[in-house]
Amino acid sequence: MKTLRSDGNETRDKIKHAAQRLFAQRGVEGVTVQDIVSAAGQRNGAAIHYHFGTKRDLLKELVLDGAKLIDERRQAMLDEMEEADTITVRSMIEALAIPLLELGKQTGQYTYIRMIANVQLTDRELLRDVVGDQWNIGYRRCLEHLAALLPHLPESVLHQRLSLLGIYGSAIWATWEAATDTKATNRFWEPAHSLSNVIDTLEAVAKVEPSATTLGLVSRSASE
Repeated sequence: MKTLRSDGNETRDKIKHAAQRLFAQRGVEGVTVQDIVSAAGQRNGAAIHYHFGTKRDLLKELVLDGAKLIDERRQAMLDEMEEADTITVRSMIEALAIPLLELGKQTGQYTYIRMIANVQLTDRELLRDVVGDQWNIGYRRCLEHLAALLPHLPESVLHQRLSLLGIYGSAIWATWEAATDTKATNRFWEPAHSLSNVIDTLEAVAKVEPSATTLGLVSRSASE
């Protein structure tokens, strides 16, 4: 017979698995507590309250679970790159992307990237509260390296470029995750070169020289 503790852990896992999938597919606001309970196969409507507290508390735990794994993998990659002296713009973009792309295989569920993308649109404060300064160290290390590698960019342009990498990457990897999750044939992602080609484009976003128009506007703003 299962012990009470193992039954409780199994129930928690079922709820977390169901909630993360629903949040990824519908967004947090589009999911009710009852939706999660039903998807998790639970008869007791109070199961979420018992195991987690509120829907928001459950969401925080899901965000933290993934953030820990991503930051651990990213920092390990950065340590290896720094030791081997292979820090480049491309390697930093890979360090940003690969831990996200590996997470689904690691956890057995391809839903985290889309869940986070939805939370970023509706509740960035929750992300800041959960991740804080503890679980985004690898992310900040990548940005510091990128800033040092892109000295030709005016500071204001650099900050926007780094933000754009996050925005573009979030959207692109969410579409990759959705295609991977369905396991259906996808003409965009099926070619072997697809991921590398996407990283090429993100590298170009970071490195491209600002146009004369952009530089002129930057100079005008600085003089006003």
